[in-house]
Amino acid sequence: MTSEKQEFNFYIGNERKIEDLKSNHKLFTGQISFIKGIKSFQDIPEGDFIEICFSGRSNVGKSSLINFLTGRKSIARTSKTPGRTREINFFRIDDNKHLVDLPGYGYAQVSKKERQAWFKMVKDYFFYSHNLRRVFLLIDSRHGLKPSDIDLMKILEEAAISFQLIFTKYDKIKPIDFEEIKKNTFNKLSLFANAFPEVIVTSTKKNIGIENLRASISKIFV
Repeated sequence: MTSEKQEFNFYIGNERKIEDLKSNHKLFTGQISFIKGIKSFQDIPEGDFIEICFSGRSNVGKSSLINFLTGRKSIARTSKTPGRTREINFFRIDDNKHLVDLPGYGYAQVSKKERQAWFKMVKDYFFYSHNLRRVFLLIDSRHGLKPSDIDLMKILEEAAISFQLIFTKYDKIKPIDFEEIKKNTFNKLSLFANAFPEVIVTSTKKNIGIENLRASISKIFV
């Protein structure tokens, strides 16, 4: 990690220009289809398709956010059993882009062997995917960064992959309580040179920050 801290722009709500937000709907109203789930980098789908990736701890609300983001009810499978998904899932957007959903991590009832297998699988994906442009790292607004999040950020730094932090479940914490979470998280995040300097706060229940996230994704896919 670099010793020089960087500054971050922070977005709560839909604070971008209205015309920019409206233009992003087109990306998510087209065709979105499941391509395949993989357990090895050798099975990464062929084709020169730009990829964005979603990652986060089990029960962070990743599947719900992907479904809400794309305006679908079941693009990403939600489960009542944290840590159940064990594959890297690829979804194709408009026949020329990939949205990638990583299995959740950090679930307490997963064995050490399973955790090691997870990190090897995602590390291989980060190093061997030639089309990955950014990882959206989801963090529960109530808890901030956990050790397993830091471990993933270190892997991304080693692989020289840009990542952007997205807070989830903002409706479940009082704004005044979130300030300390925000401060502590930014102090850790700012030490990573490959952290994208925009942080977005979201809530699928209150429709907070979704358009900002769509705007960030659209800029990557342009």
